[in-house]
Amino acid sequence: MKIKRLLRLQNEKYSATAILKWLWKTSRGNRTQTILNAVIGILEVLVSLGCVYTMKYAIDKAQYHAPTTEIATAVAILAALYLINMGLRVSGTWISNILGVKAQNRMQQRILDRILHSEWNGKERLHSGDVLNRLELDVKSVISFITETIPNILSVFVLFIGAFIMLATMDIELAIIVVAIIPIAIFFSRFYIRKMRRYTRNIRESDSKIQSMLQETIQHRVLIKTLERDDDMISRLDGTQSILREQVRHRTHFSIVSHLILSIGFLSGYIIAFLHGVMQITAGLLTFGSMTAFLQLVNRIQSPARDMMRLAPKFVSVFTAAERLMELQNVDMEEQGEPIRFKGACGISLEDISFAYQSEQDTDKTTVINNLSFNFKPGTCTAVLGETGAGKTTLVRLMLALLKPENGKMTIYDDNRKEDISPRIRCNLVYVPQGNTLLSGTIRENLYLGNLNATDEDLVNALHKACADFVMDLPDGLDTQCGEGGTGLSEGQAQRIAIARALLREGSIMLLDEATSALDIETERQLLENLLENHEKTIIFITHRQAVMRYCDNTLKL
Repeated sequence: MKIKRLLRLQNEKYSATAILKWLWKTSRGNRTQTILNAVIGILEVLVSLGCVYTMKYAIDKAQYHAPTTEIATAVAILAALYLINMGLRVSGTWISNILGVKAQNRMQQRILDRILHSEWNGKERLHSGDVLNRLELDVKSVISFITETIPNILSVFVLFIGAFIMLATMDIELAIIVVAIIPIAIFFSRFYIRKMRRYTRNIRESDSKIQSMLQETIQHRVLIKTLERDDDMISRLDGTQSILREQVRHRTHFSIVSHLILSIGFLSGYIIAFLHGVMQITAGLLTFGSMTAFLQLVNRIQSPARDMMRLAPKFVSVFTAAERLMELQNVDMEEQGEPIRFKGACGISLEDISFAYQSEQDTDKTTVINNLSFNFKPGTCTAVLGETGAGKTTLVRLMLALLKPENGKMTIYDDNRKEDISPRIRCNLVYVPQGNTLLSGTIRENLYLGNLNATDEDLVNALHKACADFVMDLPDGLDTQCGEGGTGLSEGQAQRIAIARALLREGSIMLLDEATSALDIETERQLLENLLENHEKTIIFITHRQAVMRYCDNTLKL
């Protein structure tokens, strides 16, 4: 029987076989933890069965008035087994917590690395809050399944076989009666998994929506406050949360009823075993120690069936989580390889390039750049002008190899050679995007993003050239903390620090996208003079400001 049919999986984007292959591939690097957990689990099972036998032995010895030394020895062995079991559980907890966190971190890094090295097509298919939700909760679900659930399945199987063999050696008929309910539990689990699959998928999607709403609300709280839409956002959040609560309520109700029905079946088996044992004792065919062992073994045989029901949601959850993570990884990768560096000034040549954004329905395209040709010569300064939506920012993205032109040719060149624009030539470009692009942390840490090897002297020089000498007058200087988005600094201050960060890069082509929009006229003038004083870089300004255009050698109007 196919896995998909067994688990009653819906027709999702990925087949069950593809998901299992992905899980196997993902398990690389985590198999040591999986093996350790499996070994500990099996040892716990063996110790548990040893406790059952030792307890039976001790009670029987006491019932027949065996020497005290024999009883004391049995009790000592039992105590030692319990201590060993405690040690195994502590070891299991340590491995799960310490190695588990390491495994989650490793997987998050791997997926994030793929996202960062993937092609960017100008539109984000998934909300950033949804991506974070997947990187946190879905990664945890997958790692937990690989390192804990799979070893647990092996332990459950060993427990069932061991307990059944021990019980069968004592009473084969009772052993068969006890396991009779397990086929019923397996049949019931198919229906259970099908329903839980749908509930889990809906809950995970609702949870992602809530995280997305929370992230956007916090990120744009100033806008929300100024529009006086505080209550509206809380109301929208409550609406989405109410849907999640209702979904959780339905899943919990179904889970409780299902477990109740199954528990009644297990209880019936336990009562039958208890009555059978009482009758055997009455007939003088069973000792008290054997009766104790009977009841414990019955519980250990039934436990795997109960665990199977508890494991079913984990199978459902990991299939859902795996699909969501596979969607994150199902992206085209950028061209990889050694960076292609140019020494000295270089330029960019555009020959009949065109670009259009695909619509959400993937049927229509919006042309932004059409048959554009231009030569940004080495060492020159060019102002790129155009109305909103004319394609200025798109042009920058094309030069940064974030987007690919649909036709035409883009090259970077100097006096000796030229290369096609690709991610490998990005090392030659310095980019200052529009808006506040500082990260939370110190000013020093933000500047290091431009050059990790920069000295304090390099940092100070870059700040001076960017007209950001104010940094050195701050109480903590370079170690001044700034919040997310440069909180604590004015827009103009943040822009100048971003320019200083860019100046620390070695690239000889500088792209500034409205990078002086928050500066006053005098500061902007001084900054432009600093940038253009020796013509060592090719500078491309995306701008609307006349003051900038006066300093430029060329103008490109889109």
